[in-house]
Amino acid sequence: MSWIKEISYEQADGYLKKLYDRVKGPNNNVDNVLSVHSIRPHTLVGHMGMYKNVLHHSGNSLPKWYLETIGVYVSHLNKCDYCVDHHFAGLKRLLQDDEKANKIRDSLITDLTSFIFKTSHLEGLKYAKKLTLNTTNMEESDIDKLRNSGLSDGEILEINQVTSYFNYANRTVLGLGVNTKGDILGLSPNDSDDASNWSHF
Repeated sequence: MSWIKEISYEQADGYLKKLYDRVKGPNNNVDNVLSVHSIRPHTLVGHMGMYKNVLHHSGNSLPKWYLETIGVYVSHLNKCDYCVDHHFAGLKRLLQDDEKANKIRDSLITDLTSFIFKTSHLEGLKYAKKLTLNTTNMEESDIDKLRNSGLSDGEILEINQVTSYFNYANRTVLGLGVNTKGDILGLSPNDSDDASNWSHF
């Protein structure tokens, strides 16, 4: 599970049990990245609020599979296998095309190539890489490149927020030794029209 104390679904009561009931998946499964917050439930609320609104909200205009792709890429750059495994499974589920998903993963791991991604998506991934690995050298010209590729300022904000969220999630996982034991890979809160619906299916 992780390197710190956790409270399981079966052991939980009160406020924590109510939160677990909101985020659980099949068979009362709670992802380890969420149960690691169990001794400070208020941080679970913060985590889920950010995750749901940044990645699974109908107000986003970029395709959800692309936002998941950014998450897989940032997690790969941070060497966070937990998030790579979870969100690549989610990407495959969204695309419903294993061949395309595998090509995307191979491109992210080896070398970003334009024949996999259209120009604006490729530029978004390059921005995510720089923001993750070279944060202090970000410049306004990085935003100009995104605009020139055809992205709106709202879409640029989406890319920024997904990149920032995954850097947060990766450091949560890596810093606390969270593993995938017992998790069901690829589940996510799918009701994008309801920001309060956190259930994982």
